[in-house]
Amino acid sequence: MSRPPRARTAEGLVEGFWRGGHAAFRGIPYAQPPVGPLRFQAPAPVKEWDGTRRATEFGPVVPQAGPTAETSAGDDWLTLNVSTPALGTSGLPVLVWIHGGAYIAGASNDPMYDPAALTTAGLVVVSINYRVAAEGFVLLQGAPANRGFLDQIAALEWVQRNIAAFGGDPGRVTVAGQSAGAGSIAALLTMKQARGLFRRAIAHSVPGTLCTRALAEEVAAALASRVGAAPDAEALSAVDPSRLAAELTALGADLPGGHENWGRLARTGVAVCPVLDGAVFAATPWNALAEGRADGIELLTGHTRDEFRLFSVMMGRLGTFTEDDAHTALDLFAPPPDGPAAYRAAHPRATHEELLELVYSDALFRMPSLKLAEANRAAGGTSFLFELQLAATASGGVLGACHSLDVPLAFGTLDSPAGRQLFGDRAAPEVAAVSQELRRAWVGFATSGDPGWPAHGPEQRLTRVLDVESKTLPYPEAASRRIWEGHDPTAFDLRWNAVS
Repeated sequence: MSRPPRARTAEGLVEGFWRGGHAAFRGIPYAQPPVGPLRFQAPAPVKEWDGTRRATEFGPVVPQAGPTAETSAGDDWLTLNVSTPALGTSGLPVLVWIHGGAYIAGASNDPMYDPAALTTAGLVVVSINYRVAAEGFVLLQGAPANRGFLDQIAALEWVQRNIAAFGGDPGRVTVAGQSAGAGSIAALLTMKQARGLFRRAIAHSVPGTLCTRALAEEVAAALASRVGAAPDAEALSAVDPSRLAAELTALGADLPGGHENWGRLARTGVAVCPVLDGAVFAATPWNALAEGRADGIELLTGHTRDEFRLFSVMMGRLGTFTEDDAHTALDLFAPPPDGPAAYRAAHPRATHEELLELVYSDALFRMPSLKLAEANRAAGGTSFLFELQLAATASGGVLGACHSLDVPLAFGTLDSPAGRQLFGDRAAPEVAAVSQELRRAWVGFATSGDPGWPAHGPEQRLTRVLDVESKTLPYPEAASRRIWEGHDPTAFDLRWNAVS
């Protein structure tokens, strides 16, 4: 039996394992466990170690919230994993994966994120855990805001220090993420602390979920009151992380029926999101790029056609949305003042449910993704845009081209549990073909900045439409683009004239 693979990092020697001819390392710490006096604080540098540290198991996940929350033993939450095709070589392109999960859940150990296919194609793949939910994003007195973003920056700094030991080129780092991972990348594009830590970015389904400090303070107060504590780091440090996560889950479940003064946030079912605190995260990505506070880069971004369908199904609401539901969705999420009327005029034959899904898909994911592409281009970068129109083939096709459908396609993990739920036990040839195209796009973009189709520009607005027969066309959601013209996503805020 061959000797296990080893790599010497700046912090110490790590020993991984061989996996299909690739060297794999798991659970490498990039910062100290954020517990005890470090809880709710910025990530602290990891301490060096003597000897050899085994890196064969995924690190524990931070206590999560929401219906998909995971639990695991241990508090060494800030770890990462590396998969490399050629240990001992140099100069390979690097892809750093930032998982999604609405900023309240998710972990790098999800089988859907298996890097084997991407590593086989020549990428060094890094995936990270970062603080989510209360530990990472609740705004607390005596603690920095958006701690999850600070964790991601610490992980990217680790990559700069150490990725050469795994065959990667620190000058060819591409960050990639979907949903909250894509929202994280949009934030990182504009944060001073992240400058120089990556060269390119891949952002699938960029969410428009950000909130003002005033709203974040109310959320923190509501959460703290549930555990009988003040909304500050010192008081909440005495509360068990699992209990705090459970209370955040309960608070999110209460949102649709209460807290109407929380406006749009109250309709998402998720109580926390990144906050524009003025220090860690000073401006929305769209504004920062448009106002010259950040430079454009090479960006690959896009969305699915039926983003909101996944949530309609998960909530058990598919086929039940009413006229009142559609009215509320349009009132809260369509761009003011004429957005609601514009949606109805653009889709005169749409049902109440179709209108609701359209405006939620646009406001939460599709328009933030499009606007990021446009803002990045205006800031001097190059943007490539796609829309996934291929529909899920499992469950009778009710999911359509829903949120997250693109992830197992890009990773080539159609046989993962999530892949099977979306595409069945044996994916159809057309599904495998789209998966291969999207994976090639990722590899080509991370390697040379070219995903395989033309850049998105202000004239033709070329977009790669991924389907049974993929085509490059003008942006397919033209009606929504016109409705949102001149309207960038804005931070969620308190709404005193609440919708009943």
